Amino acid sequence: MLNRILEYFRFLDEKEEPEIVIERISKDSVFKGTNLWVLVFAVFIASLGLNINSTAVIIGAMLISPLMGPIMGIGLGVAINDLPLAKEAVKNFSLAVIVGFTTSFIYFTITPLNDAYSELLARTSPTIYDVLIALFGGLAGIVANSSKQKGNVIPGVAIATALMPPLCTAGYGLATGQFSFFFGAIYLFTINTIFIALATFITLKFLKYPLRHLNDPKADKRSLRIIYSVTLLTIIPSIYFGYEMIQQNRFSRNANLFVNSHVSSEGTYLLNKNIDPLKKSITLIYGGRDLTEFQINTMKDQLELYGLKNASLNIKQGISFLPDKKETDRITQLTKLLTEKEQVVRNQYRIIDSLASIKSQATQILDEMRINYPEIVSISIKPLVVSSDSLSRNIPLVLVQTANLSASSKRNKIEEWLKIRLNNPKLIVKQFR
Repeated sequence: MLNRILEYFRFLDEKEEPEIVIERISKDSVFKGTNLWVLVFAVFIASLGLNINSTAVIIGAMLISPLMGPIMGIGLGVAINDLPLAKEAVKNFSLAVIVGFTTSFIYFTITPLNDAYSELLARTSPTIYDVLIALFGGLAGIVANSSKQKGNVIPGVAIATALMPPLCTAGYGLATGQFSFFFGAIYLFTINTIFIALATFITLKFLKYPLRHLNDPKADKRSLRIIYSVTLLTIIPSIYFGYEMIQQNRFSRNANLFVNSHVSSEGTYLLNKNIDPLKKSITLIYGGRDLTEFQINTMKDQLELYGLKNASLNIKQGISFLPDKKETDRITQLTKLLTEKEQVVRNQYRIIDSLASIKSQATQILDEMRINYPEIVSISIKPLVVSSDSLSRNIPLVLVQTANLSASSKRNKIEEWLKIRLNNPKLIVKQFR
């Protein structure tokens, strides 16, 4: 049974001839003429996509980008001990990076749009997850390249590993003088490059590709030490950033739960909130009646219950504390909040009116029923919520208390009369003494 399952995962039978794979990757590693022009156009497209925050445009740029070729060429050259191929791939990749970075720098220098949108910001804080994406993406790419059945894996790998956007983001950071963007994007680009090459190296070693030159044990150990050192130096900061990202997400989630439980109290309602996971601070701006010192201290004491023990809570009261808002915006925001509160009050009054109507209706029905059935002591009408997989609906439940009503015919007549009187054929009637 186990062998039959493992049979589905065997791919050695589909392995392409090593010489064909080596020739294909070596050809894709060359950067001149067509490949270089395609790279320039792809960088312009990606920069435009980042500039207007268009995910579709960025994906298009990643699909046509030829950057994967020389990176796999580096991994291939190291794996098969072909130093000239590795050097040529490094040279071509360096040329591609310089051209791509220069192109994005020129674009962001002349473009009038300099705002950093979400697509740009997403490339400035790499984490361990980006390492894993690059590693598994590189594994998928080289396995597909080494197989006779390549399918459409390479375009998917180009999108998943996202080599083009961080290169363009680095150009944006330098062009706008935002060096945190530049270093963050360069680091992400380095992660993608190293781990795609590492995935290529590991896979080709596993597939036992033939060495191009004589195996020198000392040179092998030296190259492995270099590979391991570079990999370790790349992965350690990403682990730290990944941990920080998890902590920040946890803080934001817990802070939102805390804020949602303190949206309003008697005469006080939340106007605005600001959650800063980096500084571990929560700022709440309230309108309406001022919170007392006791209420504020109680809220601060409750932080620990939400996993926010070391968080700082700042309470501000009044419309004037709304940040970066013009007077008209403040009035609009306050009007919206008041409208929402009025709607809640109207709903409460509607429920009260409905209950009063049911009470009045029950009294009238009781008087009518006693004309024919004086043994009826009392009736109670309640809304009964009936839920199923597809919907929920309200069905009135009528409880009839009787002194002595034993005949089933009388009970049936009362039930039929109530269904007609309340205009609801699905009415439920229960009798008790």
